[in-house]
Amino acid sequence: MAQTKDDLKKAETIYDRILNEHPNSNIFYNALYAKARIYKLQDKFLNALSLLERITLESDNDELKNTAHREIEDINVKLIFSPIPTKDSMIYKVKAGDSLTLIAKQFNTTVDLIIKSNKLKDTVIRPEKRLKITSGSGFSIEVYTKSNKLILKNNRGVLKTYAAATGAHDGTPLGNFKIVNKLKNPTWYTAGAIVPADSPKNVLGTRWMGISEKGYGIHGTIDPTSIGKQSTEGCIRMYNKDVEELFALVPVGTPVTIIKTQDDK
Repeated sequence: MAQTKDDLKKAETIYDRILNEHPNSNIFYNALYAKARIYKLQDKFLNALSLLERITLESDNDELKNTAHREIEDINVKLIFSPIPTKDSMIYKVKAGDSLTLIAKQFNTTVDLIIKSNKLKDTVIRPEKRLKITSGSGFSIEVYTKSNKLILKNNRGVLKTYAAATGAHDGTPLGNFKIVNKLKNPTWYTAGAIVPADSPKNVLGTRWMGISEKGYGIHGTIDPTSIGKQSTEGCIRMYNKDVEELFALVPVGTPVTIIKTQDDK
């Protein structure tokens, strides 16, 4: 059931009382996490981050710290997609003759990201409009085939960790690559068949990002149960909601490093 502003305000008051009554205890840090979740529901992402970061630094509850860390990563991406300015963004004033495609190319970002982070209803922009722009030049992707994880980074470190599926029998190529093409709702070209995007047999899911190793890429799935396993023919597979998020963030040219484990670095 949707929570109203009054509900959230009442909950915040309750957790504030708990924080005052139980300082620096397990109850305190659980209440701090709950309050951070309330901030997140209100799109007060910076407030939420400050509380979650405190949990990761001060709490001795490893499970809570891990949960807080996952929330931090989720908020990292939500911040990028929001109109809230960040250290990695700038404000660009639209000039005559500009288009979203031209602006995205100029700042090495994606049209999808500009639309989402400025809450645009369509691609029409007019001179003098101010747009939040986050350059994609600092983004990089790391894939770990043993743990089946895909990590999105920027110049400041890890932004978000995603579950993935990689090649069975170590079938995913290892090395340094880059994204060379991107497709929404891709057609799957397989031996003896062309499988359209809307087919339930199209294994690529809703997005495709080809890498510089020919025939391999990062894509969605029609089999969510395969995620987290070495189960593909070599490509990196993600949940559709995750690959759509990643697709909107990273431009063509983004570096992709594929290794077995984090210990290999």
